[in-house]
Amino acid sequence: MGERHGESARVLVDRLAAAVNAHDLDALVACFSPDYRNETPAHPRRGFRGAAQVRRNWEQIFAAVPDLTARVLRSAVAGEEVWTEWEHVGTRRDGVTHRMRGVVILGLAGGRFSWARFYLEPVDDAAGDADAAVASILGVTS
Repeated sequence: MGERHGESARVLVDRLAAAVNAHDLDALVACFSPDYRNETPAHPRRGFRGAAQVRRNWEQIFAAVPDLTARVLRSAVAGEEVWTEWEHVGTRRDGVTHRMRGVVILGLAGGRFSWARFYLEPVDDAAGDADAAVASILGVTS
């Protein structure tokens, strides 16, 4: 069962990426169970439940970034979990580049994603080096 389950997880990840790249909202939402649960540990209040919210989120994303593309950079299957690293790139309607990168850990049930732990964040090219980041996180000034 492990190998077959891993294969179905990869197929579902590929379906999700293809739906994002085709801007096919129905195909995208079909990848998620109706009672899907999304957790965003770095931003706890952003978590939600339900495929209806998935649809609302992606309607906004497709409207705001009409040329959005997604790539799965890496993935690994561990039982009923699939770990994925994503990159989303496009241009917002206001002309600003939209880039997000990060990890999404997805749980499988019944051939759909039933939950996720979401760590996808906007890319910040202007941020300082590692020392500046640590100082900022700790509230330390030089």
